[in-house]
Amino acid sequence: MSFPRLHPLDKIAIALLLIGLVCVAVGLLPLDAAEAVVRRITPSLLFLASVVVLAELTAKAQVFDVIAARVAITARGSYALLFLLCVAFATITTAALNLDTTAVLLTPVMLALAGKVGIAPVPLAMTTVWLANTASLLLPVSNLTNLLAIDRIGLEPIDFAARMWPAQLVSVAVTMAFLWVFYWRRSQRGPASYEPPAPHTVPDLVLFRVAAVACVLFVVAILAVNVELWIASAVAAAVVVAAFAVRDRSPLRPSLFPWRLLVFVTGLFLVIETISRHGLSDLMLSLMGTGNGLEGMYRAAITGAGLSNVVNNLPAYVAGEAVIPHQNADQLLALLVGTNVGPVITPWASLATLLWYERCAAQGVRVPMAKFVATGAGLSVAALAATIAVLSLT
Repeated sequence: MSFPRLHPLDKIAIALLLIGLVCVAVGLLPLDAAEAVVRRITPSLLFLASVVVLAELTAKAQVFDVIAARVAITARGSYALLFLLCVAFATITTAALNLDTTAVLLTPVMLALAGKVGIAPVPLAMTTVWLANTASLLLPVSNLTNLLAIDRIGLEPIDFAARMWPAQLVSVAVTMAFLWVFYWRRSQRGPASYEPPAPHTVPDLVLFRVAAVACVLFVVAILAVNVELWIASAVAAAVVVAAFAVRDRSPLRPSLFPWRLLVFVTGLFLVIETISRHGLSDLMLSLMGTGNGLEGMYRAAITGAGLSNVVNNLPAYVAGEAVIPHQNADQLLALLVGTNVGPVITPWASLATLLWYERCAAQGVRVPMAKFVATGAGLSVAALAATIAVLSLT
């Protein structure tokens, strides 16, 4: 009997979970603490599993392809307008369906769009990965860190959006400036104009319409109806799965279920909880302090961004949250900004960036790493400085 070879990311996920379980087995992490971690992240895991299935099948129904072609047609050969529309497309996808959806599903669509209009693929690839991170502040669904923060703060989704939208606008604006200067200028992108492509034709209009409506209703449910996130995403995913079961069962394979993501997140949280109990919390406390004013906010954001680029944004947020006093809501939101907007320097700073890099490599797109790191460092510093300033005023 033969077994499929594991992808390197599969091995990382399994190794993390095994390390976490060993920590529990040998007593480095008490069993009751491990159970508390698992209870806390279970709703988030249910959300992640269902929203990835929803997004994957929405891509199979070619909803993203239709939007990408329409974006290129609407821009009418103007790169400036195409830039604005691509930014809007990536921003909305990240905010409404989460950053991993943007990284996994929007990246191939953007790269295909580059081929259709004759533009260099790197500008579109960078638009996707940067906005997957910097546009993930608006809604609880936009990032797993947001789900953890909203659980801690106790805000309803609409209240969270009302608190974060000014910071989100500033973060996207700074990202746009860096994208245009370093990747979208004519010297970087290629020709002065392009020939708009033909409209994309979908093979199954029923699947297309069901998936599109399910995505819209999912967003409406979490904002207007205030349904729990995992319930809204599970219902929307179930509707689309049912449609595919009737119309086309070929995409309904076991690989559709994102087991790697769930294993990775579970193992990561167990490991970070263990490390926090053995010295990391003291380090984080000394770096961030306990102030809820502007200085405390900047210290939390910088520490979160720095640790995200060294390790990953999920453990960076969890480690920072553990030492922030419960009454320091502003400092906690600043940490959230640091772990959402800041992880744009290294390829492993967020899971979304790792997934994006994998998709680019699979399609033969080479992103210059030195430029990626240098421009990402500039964006991280500028975006954090401006975003925290706005967050402190609101």
